[in-house]
Amino acid sequence: MPASHRRNFLKTLAAGALAAPLAAQQPGERPRQDSAVEVLNPQARVPVSIIIDDSTCLVNLNRFSIPQFRRAWGHERYFQDWRNWPHEIPDSFVRRFGEWAAQEGVKGKYSIVPFPACVGRLDIEVPGWTRQEIDRSIALVKELMVPNWDIHPEMVTHTRVIDLKTGHPYPECTPDTMENWRWSDNRSVDELASYLSYALRILHNIELPCEGVTTPGGFGTKALPQLSQATLEACRDVYQAEIPHYFRHLFADGPESVAPRVEYASGLDGDDPRCAVSIIGCTGDWTGGWDNSSEGELDRFITPDLESGRLVDVIERGEPACLVCHWTGVYWNGREIGFKIFQEVVRRLHQRYDHLVWMKLSEISRYWAAKELTAITKTSGGASFQAPFACPGFTVALPGGGEPRFEGRPLARVASKKELRAGTFAEEGGRRIACFDLPKGASTLAS
Repeated sequence: MPASHRRNFLKTLAAGALAAPLAAQQPGERPRQDSAVEVLNPQARVPVSIIIDDSTCLVNLNRFSIPQFRRAWGHERYFQDWRNWPHEIPDSFVRRFGEWAAQEGVKGKYSIVPFPACVGRLDIEVPGWTRQEIDRSIALVKELMVPNWDIHPEMVTHTRVIDLKTGHPYPECTPDTMENWRWSDNRSVDELASYLSYALRILHNIELPCEGVTTPGGFGTKALPQLSQATLEACRDVYQAEIPHYFRHLFADGPESVAPRVEYASGLDGDDPRCAVSIIGCTGDWTGGWDNSSEGELDRFITPDLESGRLVDVIERGEPACLVCHWTGVYWNGREIGFKIFQEVVRRLHQRYDHLVWMKLSEISRYWAAKELTAITKTSGGASFQAPFACPGFTVALPGGGEPRFEGRPLARVASKKELRAGTFAEEGGRRIACFDLPKGASTLAS
């Protein structure tokens, strides 16, 4: 994926083009929430997550993408020596990465490009690999990645736009017929939803779960309201996802909030509440890049003395820290530069902080949807809730003391908020901080 077009890695985009479109997104309905009851982060911790783009089963996406990018632009803009890159990112590497992540408690999002670089469809045929090899690779993703990682399509091919009527790429190969660039400009909700649904159905055919999508390159940049609504429609249609989410934006520096955006909320008082959640990345790809063009920039995440770096900036202000990378750079043509960087980043994070919680993007999305869309009323002894969505580990702070009970069941006291889990509470600064599994519908916290 070209760095110059990859979301908003460039400071000019982060400062200008990105900030303005975000304001155009519509939040939709919001319920009344009593200011005396503060909704905190889950378990009063800071969520962290790793967003992995450009991954799929076996196909080394960048090797097959670059000649198509070069053809679309009609010059030698893409000069990488792709012919000497491996065709495959082997399942043995997926296993080592997945086992390391599970051991460290790391969670996040892992793309599965459904028709990678037009090489072949994962649900039909991928020339260059046997059906058995593809099936084993899919099975490995189900076994090792699905428990701790959300699976997203990154559109259909990540290169050429597919004609939905024929299932083939459009004959022309220009920036207007590439997913990464201009095809999505000013498309309607229905057009984008149809395209997203096509991608989602391929993953559905191979029985991978999915609650969200990732956009490749500049996809959706000039159709942001439509993209959000199309995500909502497509994920609900194909997967019946309750809270669809998408990854389109990031701020790699600066003071802009990187908290999730809960958009197009509606029907909160009825049987069919709806919303889409935009997940915001907080770093650039400092692991070697999509095209293995650098040796990485580890210290930009967090410095060796643990005192600074983008992750420190975001965690210190209490917002979710979603690291961004590309699977091709994590593998780095077998040198595994990005993997080594992530191992050190996670080691430093765990050395510096004891109040982080690793979460999948779907888990972050659910929490923020519940945080913003639950009606909350302060009562004499606690609070009442009317939630359109259930949410585990919901955490609130209320003034005063006493032994809180949630839905009639006493919460267990813990010594500090760092020990909070669902079904417990702590006292701090004249407040009770309660953590519980919030059910959909009405519930009550009382003394």
